[in-house]
Amino acid sequence: MNNKEIVAKAIHQVVAEQLSFEQVVQLLENPKSPEHGDVAFPTFALAKAFRKAPQMIAADLAETIDGAAFEKIEVVGPYLNFFMSKGAVSQQVLHDILKQGTHFGDASIGQGQNVPIDMSSPNIAKPISMGHLRSTVIGNSLGLILEKVGYNPVRINHLGDWGTQFGKLIVAYKKWGSEEAVKAQPINELLRLYVEFHEQAEENKALEDEARAWFKKLEDNDEEALRLWKWFKEESMKEFNKIYDMLDISFDSLNGEAFYNDKMDEVVELLEEKHLLKEDQGAEIVDLSAYDLNPALIRKSDGATLYITRDMAAALYRKRTYEFAKSLYVVGNEQSYHFKQLKAVLKEMGFAWSDDMQHIPFGLITKDGKKLSTRKGKIVLLEEVLNEAIESANDQISEKNPGLENKAEVAKQVGVGAVVFHDLKNDRLNNFDFTLEEVVRFEGETGPYVQYARARAMSILRKANFTVSTEQDYVLTDEGSWEVVKLLQQYPEVVLAAAEKYEPSIIAKHAIKLSQAFNKYYANTKILAEDDQKEARLALVYAVTQLIKEDLRLLGLKAPDQM
Repeated sequence: MNNKEIVAKAIHQVVAEQLSFEQVVQLLENPKSPEHGDVAFPTFALAKAFRKAPQMIAADLAETIDGAAFEKIEVVGPYLNFFMSKGAVSQQVLHDILKQGTHFGDASIGQGQNVPIDMSSPNIAKPISMGHLRSTVIGNSLGLILEKVGYNPVRINHLGDWGTQFGKLIVAYKKWGSEEAVKAQPINELLRLYVEFHEQAEENKALEDEARAWFKKLEDNDEEALRLWKWFKEESMKEFNKIYDMLDISFDSLNGEAFYNDKMDEVVELLEEKHLLKEDQGAEIVDLSAYDLNPALIRKSDGATLYITRDMAAALYRKRTYEFAKSLYVVGNEQSYHFKQLKAVLKEMGFAWSDDMQHIPFGLITKDGKKLSTRKGKIVLLEEVLNEAIESANDQISEKNPGLENKAEVAKQVGVGAVVFHDLKNDRLNNFDFTLEEVVRFEGETGPYVQYARARAMSILRKANFTVSTEQDYVLTDEGSWEVVKLLQQYPEVVLAAAEKYEPSIIAKHAIKLSQAFNKYYANTKILAEDDQKEARLALVYAVTQLIKEDLRLLGLKAPDQM
């Protein structure tokens, strides 16, 4: 039971006729300052029922509430401030964490149900840029968080492996490319050709017609077009996998856009059967005025299908294949309208499960305040950023701990982790500007700071030769440890909130707060002092190492034992 539930239970025993247990829980607040206790209850909601001023109600309740679970209950005007029994709470929390380790905070609300997560989804023949980082790491973290609360995540890399850009690429390759150049540096060369096409096409409009003709050949299974398309795809995947390996991210499905080519006719047939298709200037649309949305364009006048048709085919396929409880699309904020239309069309078709599809939008990463763009070749390559981050981490570790044995491995864990953590500590809807120097610092609200706090805690345990005992009762009553104990105790609620809101930043913020609280405790407490509290203090340090490690894991980061 958490502090709010303990307080709510004590209050509810005396106001059961006026408020339900749930209503009491809803009214409870977290005081801004520790001097005002651990939980506060405002009595305004009882004024009408008791026909008294809230201040008087607070004074009366303080006399009648069972105070066994509290050190004291203070009345401050209309508020009741509850100070929890530090000994009882610390004993319970430390016992639970020492027994469960990193499984503390696990839940079973998902009941093993499938949750497809559409994430990452780079375009073939284009590099994975910093722009792809967010979808990739947010999607991966959500998978780990949902798994912790009992769901079965299915990570889907919906590759951009179809479309007119392949016509452009084939034209560019045949005019200005070579097999040797592509094999030597697949993505760089394919990107160069893509950019070259756009530059040339500004002067020579006929190139666009050539590109459309080659894409038509690809759609018609022309042998040369298919061979080049498959080759571009294979070479691209080799490059992509290097980056996914660095991030330690893998996928359960690589079914991209091309996979749904033969599945779109069924979607159009279903729409026809349900009399939902209307003709508009030669094109076919679905009227969504009932949803206050523009019509969904399903098929253009030349018979070509669109993104929405493909996404409908993908949604149907995923429902049939995974019988999902939820289906998540970790895609940028700018696609919000598309997903509203997609869900509305599926709803019109009678698929009630479209309500279980959720767009998980996120803001932009900018560089020097400007959006990153591929078409003009202004791009920040993710692989380069990760390598620079590893190098920066390596320099700092060499300075701090020159004799560290597995320095290269730790530098990789810290450097890559720094980039991922910086992304995930930001509320996902916020835009943020990326500066490498800010990200790979061992001070401030950074990944290396959190990793270093845990490494420091691990060194204390090694020095003390601490052995975990689940039989022993560890009790702490001092103010210094209390701030740490409260953050440990909140953990199950933190995990549930992150899962319910699809918000990894809740986990990252907990990791920062716990690291800060531990560092403050470490600075002000002689943890290894030989007295009767030494073992309890070490149990607290051990609990901190377990939950920081789990916080980092849920974000997709490693937790080195030494740094």
